[in-house]
Amino acid sequence: MVNKLFTLLFASVLVFPLSTAVFAQEAPKEAKAAKPARWEGIVIRVSKDKSTLTVRNVNSTQERTVQYDSSTKWVSQEHGSKKVNDIDSSQVKENDRVIAEGTWGKDGVLQATLISKRLTRL
Repeated sequence: MVNKLFTLLFASVLVFPLSTAVFAQEAPKEAKAAKPARWEGIVIRVSKDKSTLTVRNVNSTQERTVQYDSSTKWVSQEHGSKKVNDIDSSQVKENDRVIAEGTWGKDGVLQATLISKRLTRL
């Protein structure tokens, strides 16, 4: 009896991982959720024609392009403040500090869903 129980236990330990591997299905690539991304830095260039910002990372010389569209939300906020102000794209200029959130495109461009202009206290 103990021998049968041991055999059954041993068989289930082997079969269970194999069955989960066989029946596990990966979602199609189109259906996978895009990984959220964030880029923070100083605006180096503004291109209204292309709807892009070139942003240099605060801690390095690395620059990334942030692309926005009509669905991008624009806000401003003081450091440490909970008050968030709605703004428009015309209020973000060169040398402003921004945080952009969205998803990375295959071309290395951040497709922004939110751009937050960081305000400094005077």
